[in-house]
Amino acid sequence: MKNDERIESQINKLEEKYKNSGQDLSSYLDGLLYQRYLTYWDYIHLDTLLSIQVPRTHFPDEEIFIMYHQITELYFKLILHEQKQIVEDKSQDLDFFIEKVNRINNYFKALISSFGIMIKGMEREQFLRYRMALLPASGFQSAQYRMIEIYSTPLENLVHFSERKSFSAKNSVEELFEHIYWKKGATDLTTGEKTLTLKQFEFRYTPRLLRISNQVKNSNIYLKYLQLPEESRENKTLIKSLKDLDVNANVNWPLMHMGSAHRYLAKGNKQVEATGGTNWKDFLPPSFQKIIFFPTLYTEEELDAWGKQWVDHIFNPANK
Repeated sequence: MKNDERIESQINKLEEKYKNSGQDLSSYLDGLLYQRYLTYWDYIHLDTLLSIQVPRTHFPDEEIFIMYHQITELYFKLILHEQKQIVEDKSQDLDFFIEKVNRINNYFKALISSFGIMIKGMEREQFLRYRMALLPASGFQSAQYRMIEIYSTPLENLVHFSERKSFSAKNSVEELFEHIYWKKGATDLTTGEKTLTLKQFEFRYTPRLLRISNQVKNSNIYLKYLQLPEESRENKTLIKSLKDLDVNANVNWPLMHMGSAHRYLAKGNKQVEATGGTNWKDFLPPSFQKIIFFPTLYTEEELDAWGKQWVDHIFNPANK
């Protein structure tokens, strides 16, 4: 095809594309003519991105703390981007499913491997001082991470382990949500009352989280897996990818937080209270929560021992 024929073909395609927009192609071409050239910094809003780190204190390491959490939330958004595609897909295409889960695992791996920035990249004394200016804000209040959990598995698998046997898919979303495990992680250590951190979070995000929970009640990632043809469900690559996701999200990621909490909040026989009053020693260990997105992929022995070997490896040096 000659160059002028190619251009004519493209123009015809553009006319077809815009004919129902209420404007003719000439108007859009005028817009293209007057439009400025796109730059890298405008495309990614670089100046805005670099301007949203606003420390509350004069301690230099607070800026590290802010940026790392912002980076984490961007990775969470990437994870949700892939999860939504799995949930919305109607094709039951095995390769598509595996590809999306592998992408999620890659994002989690990047987060897990980068957490050394939090564990070793700040001075403990600076952290213990500037954190007091952040109260009652807490990483506990990451709504995106709660969405990741909701997109991954039915709510009955997210009920606190001590109550899980009392609930099932027959319970309403609202009942299950009321007993979700992380709520117990933000109760006052002495009175058992909800902390301000939890109250703020519930006020801001409960309607949204309930809406998402109802939307994916029959189409979260675990149920999408169970709805696959038997041959696809037995695919070893898919099973491994899902198990890797379980370990990344429900073992390795919380253990990174455990390492950080021990580094900054535990010293000798004294324990510093977590930001927002969250009871991190009971909330973070995987073996305490036993949050498992895809439970039928494991044996009873594996379910009973969930997280224990990793906890031993991290916190018992003799086992390393």
